Amino acid sequence: MLFSGRGGQGARRLLLPLLFLAAWEAGSSQIHYSVPEEAKHGTFVGRIAQDLGLELAELVPRLFRMASKGGGDLLEVNLQNGILFVNSRIDREELCGQSAECYIYLEVIVERPLQVFHVEVEVKDINDNPPVFRAKEQRFFIPESRLLDSHFPIEGAADADIGINAFLTYTLSPSDYFALDVQANDELSKSLSLELKKFLDREETPEFRLLLTATDGGKPELEGTVQLLITVLDVNDNAPLFAQAVYRVHLLETTANGTLVTALNASDADEGVNGEIIFSFVSDVPLNIKKTFKIDSTSGEIKLIGRLDYEEKSYEIQVKAVDKGSPPMSNHCKVLVKVLDVNDNAPEMAVTSLSLPVREDSPPNTVIAFISLSDRDSGVNGQMTCTLTPHVPFKLVSTFKNYYSLVLDGTLDRESVASYELVVTARDGGSPSLWATASVSVEVGDVNDNAPVFAQPEYTVFVKENNAPGCHIFTVSARDADAQENARVAYSLVERRVGERALSSYVSVHAESGQVFALQPLDREELELLQFRPRQPNPDWRYSASLRAGMHSSVHLEEAGILRAGPGGPDQQWPTVSSATPEPEAGEVSPPVGAGVNSNSWTFKYGPGNPKQSGPGELPDKFIIPGSPAIISIRQEPTNSQIDKSDFITFGKKEETKKKKKKKKGNKTQEKKEKGNSTTDTSDQ
Repeated sequence: MLFSGRGGQGARRLLLPLLFLAAWEAGSSQIHYSVPEEAKHGTFVGRIAQDLGLELAELVPRLFRMASKGGGDLLEVNLQNGILFVNSRIDREELCGQSAECYIYLEVIVERPLQVFHVEVEVKDINDNPPVFRAKEQRFFIPESRLLDSHFPIEGAADADIGINAFLTYTLSPSDYFALDVQANDELSKSLSLELKKFLDREETPEFRLLLTATDGGKPELEGTVQLLITVLDVNDNAPLFAQAVYRVHLLETTANGTLVTALNASDADEGVNGEIIFSFVSDVPLNIKKTFKIDSTSGEIKLIGRLDYEEKSYEIQVKAVDKGSPPMSNHCKVLVKVLDVNDNAPEMAVTSLSLPVREDSPPNTVIAFISLSDRDSGVNGQMTCTLTPHVPFKLVSTFKNYYSLVLDGTLDRESVASYELVVTARDGGSPSLWATASVSVEVGDVNDNAPVFAQPEYTVFVKENNAPGCHIFTVSARDADAQENARVAYSLVERRVGERALSSYVSVHAESGQVFALQPLDREELELLQFRPRQPNPDWRYSASLRAGMHSSVHLEEAGILRAGPGGPDQQWPTVSSATPEPEAGEVSPPVGAGVNSNSWTFKYGPGNPKQSGPGELPDKFIIPGSPAIISIRQEPTNSQIDKSDFITFGKKEETKKKKKKKKGNKTQEKKEKGNSTTDTSDQ
């Protein structure tokens, strides 16, 4: 948004964009002021603090400062009242030459938080330069035989101002013999000549003195004058004539030395030495033209001998053709050389990074860096565009002429991408286009946004009873996707009741290592009162008793008992299960039911791959739970039977089983064997 006006008229407050990065802020709005050149010290320019939306009391604490690009100390700010004023003499011609526009660019910086503002001050031209002729006197040698309407070139004046202040009009002092002829070449350039209106008579008037006045278009008008001294000659009455008054040439700024610029063509109607022509630059040609061009005195060819300076834009060369008559006669022409820009300068880029790394929870539009571009070419060759590596959560925002901000344009996740290598490309509009690149490394700062995760949701651990107090029984491990302190994991138990006692009276976990310790000997018979959770059987019959210890990620500690064959089955032992069953219907614990005093109720099913077999090695029909007075009896139904297998599991006391077996037929050896099996040592294997 632009604000213009003088003396603070029409000034409005800026709406400054808030930049979210470590409490820093930066502004990118622009204020426009204007001031006439040659203004006195202290001249009011604008209420810069008010226009920028800054409180006067903030200027000193927030380290208000101002930098000028190419403007030196021409302007200053009063920190007491926030007024921008002229500090020293401003000469527009010295600052910007003949440029149509002249600006002083200011960069205003305040801190806590950081804000950057761009201010441009236009320097207005005043008519402070009068027209100036290169010489105080111009001499003319005119033969008395010259015809009426003959023209004699005059070197015009120059004015350092611009626009209307440099628009010149010419007047000639009254004369019966000469009149002023003005031909406009373009808006400001004019070709002047004396036009002969009456035949000359050297014997009557051998010399004329005329005053040529140049007046500019400023208010008030300024003038410059030159004396025209005309000497009337008696002989050699034909001067050289150029084929054209103005030669126009276009050269690329990269044109090599020795290149022919143009070949001047002049002729003289006289004969002999009076018709021989010598070409030369006028005596007061500027030094830069002498260093850049040379002219062949005989052929009139102008060649390049120095490097063209594009900053000059164009060269105006005054050429004189003089014959060898006595007295000699001369004529003038003008060669206008326009320098064409070549796209020979690649864009230049400066990247200023702000505080890094960028937190992964930073909101969109957080400013990451400032980027400024410059190109020494002009026109389309100096017009630049800036692009960013595609497919990244960042974007470029144009804040001012050739100034960009690199801002966040999405969300960051350090765990997915920890850093970005961005490439900023500046490309000019030349053909072919030139470009420059800059790399910006953006590291993503970690935020504690990930909870610890265990390797598995549930652990099954088997512990023999009567263990030593304080023994290590298992180690849990959890990982956190965050970094450094945010990734440190501490372990603890989730307290719950296990029967009449707290879980923490049985086990403990080390907060840093995750090691789980049994605090006291575990008694299987005591823990048998807890809820048991049988697992799905594999081809072996298995049994496990579960002691749940609620920890992070539901870690389970389990103690296993061993099933032994009961009466009527082979005397063999079956291994304990080592993993939890994944299918709820494959095995479950039912609450105790009335199956006899001191007995427990169990629900079992045959597992996959473990059908009831017949013949040698068949699975037993009866099982004894070690340490328990209960015995489990199982009978098998046909394979396709849909009846719940739990209907065929019966429970009873060992004593009742013995009574039943006495009624059965069988030899005493078998009875002794069954009796021995019923009293087998119940310690864990």
